[in-house]
Amino acid sequence: MDYEIVNLKEKTLAGLSARTNNASPEMEKIIGGLWEKFYSPEIYPKIKNKADDKALGVYSDYDSDENGDYTVSVMCRVTGAETLPEGTESRKIPAGKYAKFVVKGNMITAVREFWQKLWKTELNRAYICDFEEYQNADTENAEIHIYISLC
Repeated sequence: MDYEIVNLKEKTLAGLSARTNNASPEMEKIIGGLWEKFYSPEIYPKIKNKADDKALGVYSDYDSDENGDYTVSVMCRVTGAETLPEGTESRKIPAGKYAKFVVKGNMITAVREFWQKLWKTELNRAYICDFEEYQNADTENAEIHIYISLC
């Protein structure tokens, strides 16, 4: 798996979150439900101060590693999170060192295959915050930049 090491500045996000883990039979349903709710008329259109039109899938608050519980969030980057739609929250992607991967293809398949490969690598992960940044909304020809926090 090819990647580059990047240093990112802190990012402020707004959206929805839930707790899950990779062994849960409900994990895909939880994550899919967050995406569906995020793009409903009650959430995404009402988030003010969007920095761009990219969506982010964020993984944070790890109990341990990929085998423990974590918080999954579906969010967008904002320039200010003072006024948010009811039921949403603000989170930060911390500044730091990340491995940046570029994944292309079917949005769901490409991301699923990426994570399965990543879990088998010996990357020195920090388990602080990892995220997928969707560059476009083309489900069949998606480009996704995936950032993995490093120690």
